[in-house]
Amino acid sequence: AMLRLRLLTWDVKDTLLRLRQPVGESYAAEARAQGVRVLPEALGRSFQEAYGAQCRHFPNYGQGQGLSSHQWWVDVVKQTFRLSGVHEEGILTLMAENLYRDFCSAHNWEVLPGAGETLSRCRQRGFRMGVVSNFDKRLENILCQCNLRHHFEFVLTSEDAGCAKPDRRIFERALSLGGVPPEQAAHVGDDYSRDYRAARAVGMHGFLLRAPGQGEEPQMPPEHVLPTLSHLLALIEK
Repeated sequence: AMLRLRLLTWDVKDTLLRLRQPVGESYAAEARAQGVRVLPEALGRSFQEAYGAQCRHFPNYGQGQGLSSHQWWVDVVKQTFRLSGVHEEGILTLMAENLYRDFCSAHNWEVLPGAGETLSRCRQRGFRMGVVSNFDKRLENILCQCNLRHHFEFVLTSEDAGCAKPDRRIFERALSLGGVPPEQAAHVGDDYSRDYRAARAVGMHGFLLRAPGQGEEPQMPPEHVLPTLSHLLALIEK
């Protein structure tokens, strides 16, 4: 291979896994189960607001501010419902715990087309593999339930690392876990600044998963852009 790569690191959300349905739909279904009627669209908007505020006030799941990621998410769910007009504390707690558990399973996540096959082929080619994801500690379990965990030597979340992409330290930690220098590693993800640019800033190679029509970043060489995951091996091996 032209690039002499030994380690591939992977983002997860919207790179390998995606939500089966919009967050508002999942929250509305949970509410219905508790006899509460809220429109999915309203919950979707409320979630964006609650999640955004929580990320600003307590970055990276409240690490270093005394929050557990479990409590961080429970607060987001409760606030989402409060913004949509639900205020009964007992029901809020029940729904928050149920949703925290549901989002920990294959119930709410599905593997993106081509992901399993691409990971298998990369491993067959002898690449070492790891995950670098801005996620909480449930990720290990989610990957197991979606039958992807066995592809990876390590799963590094921002909660584990104590810092989140694009912070260079999470990539440095991944390189040290993988035991390779940055020029022998590539990161694959769907976010230009958190995945592609951040990996390149530490000297790694980068590949950006971008569906056609998602808009071009001006400084992106076309050979770094993946229309689908299945394009990866052709680019690495050409």
